[in-house]
Amino acid sequence: MDGQQRSNIRPGMRVAIILKQNQRTGERTIGVVKDILTSSAHHSRGIKVRLDDGRIGRVQEILSEEQ
Repeated sequence: MDGQQRSNIRPGMRVAIILKQNQRTGERTIGVVKDILTSSAHHSRGIKVRLDDGRIGRVQEILSEEQ
């Protein structure tokens, strides 16, 4: 699922994000959403979130529980 729509993202979901320092490489980090930081309904580069471990990045993909 797409991480550009705020309505698709909820706290507790597993997501793949790109951290600021990894934007050039595209390396993804997997974690669980704690807070949604982007206030707008849509963002072209992904909705910004804070993970349970405190890392902040933009959602690239919403993962199922199995992934």
